[in-house]
Amino acid sequence: MLAVESQCERCHSALEAEDLRCPVCALPTPRDSRALAERERARLIRCNTCGAAIAYSVEAQAPRCAYCASEMHLETQEDPIDQAEHFVPFAVNPEQARQALSAFLGNSGFFRPSDLASRAALDSLKPLWWPGWEFSARVEVSWTADTDAGAHRSAWAPHAGMAQLVLHHILVSASRGLTEKETDRLAPSYDIAQATSAPQGPEGAQVELFDLTRSGARKQILAAVEKTARERISQTELPGRRHRNLHVSPVLSGLNTTNYALPAYVLAYRYGSKLYRVVVHGQDASCVLGEKPVSWTKVILTSLAVLAVILVVAMLFLRS
Repeated sequence: MLAVESQCERCHSALEAEDLRCPVCALPTPRDSRALAERERARLIRCNTCGAAIAYSVEAQAPRCAYCASEMHLETQEDPIDQAEHFVPFAVNPEQARQALSAFLGNSGFFRPSDLASRAALDSLKPLWWPGWEFSARVEVSWTADTDAGAHRSAWAPHAGMAQLVLHHILVSASRGLTEKETDRLAPSYDIAQATSAPQGPEGAQVELFDLTRSGARKQILAAVEKTARERISQTELPGRRHRNLHVSPVLSGLNTTNYALPAYVLAYRYGSKLYRVVVHGQDASCVLGEKPVSWTKVILTSLAVLAVILVVAMLFLRS
């Protein structure tokens, strides 16, 4: 079930059953005791290692986590768990994901093992949807910064101002299985306009749950608002060519959020005795993120060669 019960009468922002006031405009909200009494306990399966959760299934008995392959356990939660409202479909099939992994391993760089592509063995390939918030907001931003505009004989001059921003289609991760760095790289390439109300993807694809309600996720969303506002201000509002000490203070005047499930493949490959994880974008096979082993033999030999060159140059300099 969805945790959102209503909208604010003044600014129309989404409200939770627990909200005493609107999180955007602070208007007091009426509380419906029946909404709290009729909650269903959510049953889910959670990873013992990374904390990712999927919906409970009778058929799944001690399954392995799609992200880290650790064993999962059954958990019951009192609070309602949000479900994805829109599913972005897979445009990459499992075979294309395997090919993307092969290309990723084949383009390894000098300090990787020379036989990485030939010796690496695929251990598992798991399609999944990871959860994310898509939000749009109206923001009034106050900012201060030092720039080189009007500095005259000084290097910097202080500046301040205000700006009205409208932010559209900003994605914020709600995943516990993927890292923030991974989701930041994956998010820009999704075409959320293709989203449907039902999952469309490879057989056996799992759906990671939203662990937080909208009220619990607002801290993450507000942090994303501040980050996006800072980028916009630095690009469009600051005078001069250089700046430092940029500080922004955003105030929301409207916030709308939507739940999305975003497709990806999590692959594990084995090189030697160690497993490495790779994530392939579910809509763009050219977007591949992951780990590769380092050839310490090459690192040591290169370091010794550099030291030898430095010693030769030093000896020539001393002789001259």
